[in-house]
Amino acid sequence: MCGGIEYHGDKIYFPNPEARLPVRLRTGNVTWITWGNRKKEANRDFPNGGWARLDSIYARKWKPWHPRPVLIAADQFMEKDHEDKSHWIPLGHNMVIQGLLAERKNEQRVYVVTVETPPEYAWIHDRWPRLIRLRS
Repeated sequence: MCGGIEYHGDKIYFPNPEARLPVRLRTGNVTWITWGNRKKEANRDFPNGGWARLDSIYARKWKPWHPRPVLIAADQFMEKDHEDKSHWIPLGHNMVIQGLLAERKNEQRVYVVTVETPPEYAWIHDRWPRLIRLRS
């Protein structure tokens, strides 16, 4: 489900309450936005977790948060398998992770969009970040 990403040597893990993800702007620069919402946080304005299933986006379940698609810059991402072992998956050239930008009360959070895992990685986890190839 993408429990962490690495970007320019920095590893960001969802359990960290200070976790922010690098969201790519149209200019090519990045801005850092808080990754999801944790159960321990006092903020009840956003859904718990750090992920948004693509089918739930299509079903308009995210509509109350005015969702917008964004691109998350990453060099690799981390998935934990059923034995809690971490696996780092490198992203190819021009690849990014699709994110969902949620907004409420002038605050923003970013969630990793997930899809079914490709068959070759199904042994790791049943959900996978949606990967997007940028045009060169």
